[in-house]
Amino acid sequence: MVLVAIVVCEVAFWVAVLGGLAVRYLAGRPRLGMTLMVLAPVIDLLLLGFVAIDLLGGGTASWHHGLAALYIGISVAYGHRMIAWADSTFATRFRGARPRPKPAGAAYAIACWKDVARTLLAVAIAGGIVGGLILLVGVPERTRELLGLFPLLGIVLGVDVLWAVSYTVWPKKPATGQAVG
Repeated sequence: MVLVAIVVCEVAFWVAVLGGLAVRYLAGRPRLGMTLMVLAPVIDLLLLGFVAIDLLGGGTASWHHGLAALYIGISVAYGHRMIAWADSTFATRFRGARPRPKPAGAAYAIACWKDVARTLLAVAIAGGIVGGLILLVGVPERTRELLGLFPLLGIVLGVDVLWAVSYTVWPKKPATGQAVG
């Protein structure tokens, strides 16, 4: 059931974001569009509530519960950036706004390090949720599976750090005709 809830919440997240953008740009209703986009974090809270209710109701934790925590962490840490990207894309497509330049060189390396900070936040949130669920349930036999998420969080953060280091050492070349930022 938790895996289904994650999928439903992911779909609902993007329906709220894309629906909000469509209402904002296609229907010309920016306030209503923003209201729809504000539903995205509410959806994360609903998922967290569902996971907690499932475990407090006697459910045994599975990798799905850990995935829900990781999803919420990523959504909180990267959600604003994802929405800003989608907003910029809609503005370019439907309002004729200039596309954002793609960073290269040092600017891309800096962007990678900012992503490391976001990933660290996502990992901390996911780890905090898992730790909180373990403490809340208070029955180690039912939450043992959640402990397997902690090494995965370390791997996710490690890969992102390696990505940033690689582009710091070997800067990304600018696209043809683009200046280095």
